Amino acid sequence: MAKNKQLTKRSEDFSAWYNELIFRAELADHSPVRGSMVIRPWGYAIWENMQRALDDMFKDTGHQNVYFPLLIPMSFIEKEKDHVEGFKPELVVVTHAGGKELEEALVVRPTSETVVMSMMAKWIQSYRDLPMKLNQWVNVMRWELRTRLFLRTSEFLWQEGHTVHATAEEAEEHTRVMLGVYRNFMEDWMAMPPVTGLKSESEKFAGATRSYSCEAMMQDNKALQAGTSHFLGQNFSRQFDVKFQSEEGKEEFGWNTSWGVSTRLLGGLIMTHGDDRGLVLPPKIAPTQVIIVPVKDLDDGSVLEKANSLCSELKAQGIRAELDSRDFLSPGSKFYEWERKGVPIRLEVGPRDLENNQVVLAQRVVPGDSQKKEVLQQSEALRTMSKRLDDFQECLLKKAVIRREENTYRGIENIDELNEIMSGSGGYVYTGWSGDPTVEQTVKERTGATLRCIPEKEFRSSECPVRCIGGEKKSEMEVVWAKAY
Repeated sequence: MAKNKQLTKRSEDFSAWYNELIFRAELADHSPVRGSMVIRPWGYAIWENMQRALDDMFKDTGHQNVYFPLLIPMSFIEKEKDHVEGFKPELVVVTHAGGKELEEALVVRPTSETVVMSMMAKWIQSYRDLPMKLNQWVNVMRWELRTRLFLRTSEFLWQEGHTVHATAEEAEEHTRVMLGVYRNFMEDWMAMPPVTGLKSESEKFAGATRSYSCEAMMQDNKALQAGTSHFLGQNFSRQFDVKFQSEEGKEEFGWNTSWGVSTRLLGGLIMTHGDDRGLVLPPKIAPTQVIIVPVKDLDDGSVLEKANSLCSELKAQGIRAELDSRDFLSPGSKFYEWERKGVPIRLEVGPRDLENNQVVLAQRVVPGDSQKKEVLQQSEALRTMSKRLDDFQECLLKKAVIRREENTYRGIENIDELNEIMSGSGGYVYTGWSGDPTVEQTVKERTGATLRCIPEKEFRSSECPVRCIGGEKKSEMEVVWAKAY
């Protein structure tokens, strides 16, 4: 694909736009292994910024980072019945090593609850050892049949947190705390506002007692499950003998949680903020927040010198600024490259700007989605840059919230109405539900929508719907339906 060719418009083919943007913004590429991806430097730099922010949040809530092995004994996976059934179709199994067949097959980790619990059983003896809060940043493998870069690949990067608590109440509370951590990160750092809530029995994590999720609406009005937090009860503790002596001297099983987000967040970022010109990055996670482009230099190199000085002054303010001094590219080519990579603000400096002590500022997006240039005194540009970046971040969040609410439907009372919405523009549809799983399956078969979550209080309607969407029973709760990735 030619680098200067226009992206397919989102309105014409959202899927093609997404795939083209990933390549044009140099975020990732396909690897030689089917369904796996190579994350390129620009994409990995975004992931690193996400990782740093989340890692600080995890440590602020008392977690320590660890590392567990990539390979897990098959017998460990098979110990937890629901767990193995949930993951069996996706397992990658190693049967030979060192030129010989292994006595026991090993599984490339799809997730690490089993091996983590086996080690926690060795480390925990007393209530004084609790709570134990661990997290690891690793790769996992789930052999997906249908793959899309970032959204669903056979191998991906993620973090997985695992904790053990003395009581069910403490573990449940921690599950909710970590859901809140994810929500805060998505809103404050990614400007991607999710709806949070409890998953239905059919949608919960294999082996969990309860699962909670962050459901973010993409620009095509589909939901993306962007993060999950699970109350595991004592399921894994009982299988792996994670016991402790209580303060009263009784032997009890620990209560477990696990929670994770992955490089799927980059897919969510693209589909929340990208436009027909390319990627749009929230300043908080942009590898480069301000790019400085010399438009034309003088014989004495004074324009480049001034551009470099501006870059240094911005960095001194803690702003991630970079100077594009490549002399083999035209200014227009540089503008196009940084625009498709989503850098929030561009500063242009030319001979006239040098003469008038000014700069030209171009913001990647402004309210109304129009891009405009401003001519500013250099001192003003430096003085206001931090606020401009803050305003940019806030603008993206407001736009995403407005888009979500404009495509949210309440008061829908039957499956035909729901199907009409799903057959049209789609979106989030709030209805009543009796809790009957057959209704959930019927809705899925007739509309293509799945039950995304039973929303937390602040996302619910002022009054719970009276009737179930199935039409025959009284509603016991309000739920959110949507087509999803």
